[in-house]
Amino acid sequence: MTPVEPPESEFVDRMGLVMERLGGTRTMGRLYAWLMICDPPDRSLTDLAAELDVSKTAVSTVARQLEVGGMIERVPTSSREHRYRMTGGGWAQVMQVQLAGVRMSLDTLDFGLSILAEGLPERRARVEDTREFFAFILRDSEEMLQRWEEYRKESS
Repeated sequence: MTPVEPPESEFVDRMGLVMERLGGTRTMGRLYAWLMICDPPDRSLTDLAAELDVSKTAVSTVARQLEVGGMIERVPTSSREHRYRMTGGGWAQVMQVQLAGVRMSLDTLDFGLSILAEGLPERRARVEDTREFFAFILRDSEEMLQRWEEYRKESS
């Protein structure tokens, strides 16, 4: 187990705040940050709990959430011990999950437009404006993710 040095601890804590601002939990950000910089790059739940000074239950819960989100993965081991490491492309996966929510919003807004009579231009305009915003975000984000994948291929 590697002791967390003060500058590393500050980075881990700052990433906790970043993740919190993005809608996750502070522990989620701290765990993800530590997996970015720890050496070796994989850790057991026991190690993570000790290094981050968090309960093993909290680490286990957050690790499962990050794993489902595609940001970390379980490392195969010969024992029953759960070990985790960060995955490449995790943030792009998070973006894909968010875009699925945007797609659902578009469906809901389309339904909203279908129930509003043509004779209600002010009400329709508010829904149409919101729908166009989400449609723009979706189109622009999908193009951005394609450019990101091309960028990653070129720089590797």
